[in-house]
Amino acid sequence: MNGRLWLKDVPWELVVWQNEQLCLAKSAHHGPTSDGFEDCRSMWENERTSPMAFIEVVELCRRCHQMAPFTNYNGNTFAAIARGLIGAFDTSPQNLALARSLAGHIVAGVAGNEETEAFRQLCHTLGV
Repeated sequence: MNGRLWLKDVPWELVVWQNEQLCLAKSAHHGPTSDGFEDCRSMWENERTSPMAFIEVVELCRRCHQMAPFTNYNGNTFAAIARGLIGAFDTSPQNLALARSLAGHIVAGVAGNEETEAFRQLCHTLGV
C-alpha cells in the first residue's frame, strides 16, 4: 500500500488551534509546555509532509500525545485530528465508527495489542 499525505493540510498552527478550542470548551488553560512543545512541533512539521500509511499517522499522533506539548488535553487534541481524518475513508458507517474508536484508544495509549492489531487489519482492508 502506498502512503498518502494525510497531514499535508494540518500544519502545527492547526494543531495548536485544535488544542485551544478543546481548552476553551472546558474552561481549561491553553498553553505550550516548556519540555514538549518545541520538540513536538519540530517532529510534527518534519513528518506531516511525508507519505504515510494511516497507522503511521495514528502512531505519530500517539507519540505527540506522549510528548505533552500543551498544558491540557494533549490526548484529546491528537485523537481529534486522527479521528477527523478517518472521515475520508471509503467504508461503511460501522467501520468508520470502529476506526474512530480504535484510533482514539491508540492515540491515548490505552489500546491493547488486540485493539492495535484490529486497527492495523482494518486499515489494511481499507487500503489506507
